[in-house]
Amino acid sequence: MKLHIYESPVHLYAKAYYIAKRAVLDEGYADEVDWQYSTSLDTLDEPTFLREAAWVILCSGMREKVVSDKFQAISKAFLHWTSARDIVENAASCEREALLHFNNVRKIGAITQVADMVCHLGVAEIVRNLRSCGVPYLERFPFIGTVTAFHLAKNIGLPCAKPDRHLASIANRLGFTDAHALCSEIAGVTDEPIPVVDIVLWRFATLHRTYLDRFLAAFTRGEVEWEA
Repeated sequence: MKLHIYESPVHLYAKAYYIAKRAVLDEGYADEVDWQYSTSLDTLDEPTFLREAAWVILCSGMREKVVSDKFQAISKAFLHWTSARDIVENAASCEREALLHFNNVRKIGAITQVADMVCHLGVAEIVRNLRSCGVPYLERFPFIGTVTAFHLAKNIGLPCAKPDRHLASIANRLGFTDAHALCSEIAGVTDEPIPVVDIVLWRFATLHRTYLDRFLAAFTRGEVEWEA
């Protein structure tokens, strides 16, 4: 006997997300997803903030793969992010070494400026301000704007999604106002953290050039047959 059911939009959200997640895991990105699960303001420390701020600054306007290929060398140049004070005290040598691998004076300089702010504020104060002011607080840091603030916020554990062009395309096609609304809806259906939904959909999009068609196919309304 065949059981005929018509899936509700809620079920379609969950189905599409888990199809994307399975594809991402099968492609070998489980560590990336696990990392996003682990991010939290409760455990945010100085090296993590420095590293993620640097990552977001470098990624601004660039393909992730370009930055990923150079990030290990840049991390070494900035003393593996172990101490904001050490970076500030060795700013000239850190920047000189980093510029050998990433020749953008403004971005490299911005990383040093972030270290200087962290050195003076301390991570505890940054976390307090984030809890009280939210994502806009991050715009006080150099090279972090209204868009990149969401990227950094997601990476350090705030419950938000970044307004990435891939996520924006999916959101637009599905009738959501923005990427955060899309990821929030899916998070509510699946009980997954918003940042995890973000990284799953984003990575899925980077892996499949036809990601929009692939993802939206799972939202096709219609009859679904289950063998019983």
